Amino acid sequence: MEMMMSISWVGVMILIGMLCRAKIKPLGNILLPASVIGGLIGFGLMNANMLPQASSGMLTQAVGFLFTISFISIGLTGAPEGEGGAGAVAKQIFKGSMGMGFIWDMMYVITPLMGFFIILLVGKSFDMNPLYGLMIPFAFCQGPGQSAVFGGMIEANGWPDAVQVGVTYAAIGFLFAFGIGVPMAKWGLKRGLAKYSEKISDHITSGLFPKSSQEEHYGRITTYSGSIDVLAFHMGLVGLCFIGAVYMGKLLQLIIPGTVGDTFASMTFLNGMIVAYIVRFIMGKLNLLQYHDSALQTRITGWSTDFLICAAFMSIQVAIIGKWIVPMLIMCLIVGIFTLIIAVILGQRLGGDCDFERTLGLWGCLTGTCPTGIALIRIVDPNLRTTAPTEMGAMNVFMIPTYIFVPTIIGYTANPSMSTFNTILIVAGISFAIYFGCMIVFRLTGRKTFNLLKGQSYIKHNTSLTSSDSNNPNVLAD
Repeated sequence: MEMMMSISWVGVMILIGMLCRAKIKPLGNILLPASVIGGLIGFGLMNANMLPQASSGMLTQAVGFLFTISFISIGLTGAPEGEGGAGAVAKQIFKGSMGMGFIWDMMYVITPLMGFFIILLVGKSFDMNPLYGLMIPFAFCQGPGQSAVFGGMIEANGWPDAVQVGVTYAAIGFLFAFGIGVPMAKWGLKRGLAKYSEKISDHITSGLFPKSSQEEHYGRITTYSGSIDVLAFHMGLVGLCFIGAVYMGKLLQLIIPGTVGDTFASMTFLNGMIVAYIVRFIMGKLNLLQYHDSALQTRITGWSTDFLICAAFMSIQVAIIGKWIVPMLIMCLIVGIFTLIIAVILGQRLGGDCDFERTLGLWGCLTGTCPTGIALIRIVDPNLRTTAPTEMGAMNVFMIPTYIFVPTIIGYTANPSMSTFNTILIVAGISFAIYFGCMIVFRLTGRKTFNLLKGQSYIKHNTSLTSSDSNNPNVLAD
């Protein structure tokens, strides 16, 4: 009952957020998603104990489940068709996912060192150990789900309140993601940086479409409802992949001993996406993909993203982290600014007609979660017609090697000595050099395709729409 009540309150907060965006014009003008508005309101109400039977612990668990569901749904979603045929699209997806993956890898290994030394400088007066600064990539690069999991491991090693510290980092990351990402998206729409840039209508700012403008269909009906509803079929596939992810984690624990095996087993979201790719491959071989609708699957991704973001804000407990909030904010601010600079500088040089969407998604992924990045992409590409959303899932393939860095940090928390810290420095330095070298070798640091500050695009977007899209007001639906 407590879990259901907690999730229900998340739904209520999203409804309140939707109404606030529709009725409060400044919120609509900045295109702030209803999930963020509702999450901030829910955060305040939760910490004021004004939501009966809502549990912060249950919400934290829900965030982890929703995080995994979103990744599974991404894995089950097919690549969009684009100009140039399937081969050209596949090539673009590979290049984009590789570039974004390498950038994510570099930030994952460099930001914990930044966090450690910043807390070392500013945390003494607040009695905050610099070790907590090492947790920043778990939050900014992975989100509240992994922050809670890895924070639990760190707490087990004798460091109190690590879970709440990690989840709070994640919440601050969400504020950075949307506080900067939403204005960036709006700027890109106005200046024509997005591939499908069009004028922002009143319907888009309010977030609601009147009946006369409701022309887009939710998805195709691929099953007879007297047997199984099409949504039930797609959710059944998600459930199948979730179970597969759990047992894949158990298998990894058996194959890989110690902390490394436990770490990879805990990454249910990654295992789930891998299982989803396998399921989709098998369905293709058995000619079953004709019953799967990627448009409907995308809506499941959107649902899980909205609920995840709102629940993450509501799960934060201010009472626990209040004593360290100043050094945490200082550290997050510095890391956030550095992350923004890197994301924009490298994102605009990946080489493609949707580099702006990639940069938005990358920024969201580097300060929140992959679904956060997709939420930002949805502002400029609501129907997910570019390859950027698919690349957000595929980039995880290039992120897998960096996960070996996690046991290095967890190991240091169990034995905080100079030798174990030197191991972190060596692994981080070598990893950063390898990933940056790969970006140069694979020509992912070429000429700019756009200039964010000047608001200029250096490529010509092919924004021709299909006949069904030409009169569709929902192409920029948030």
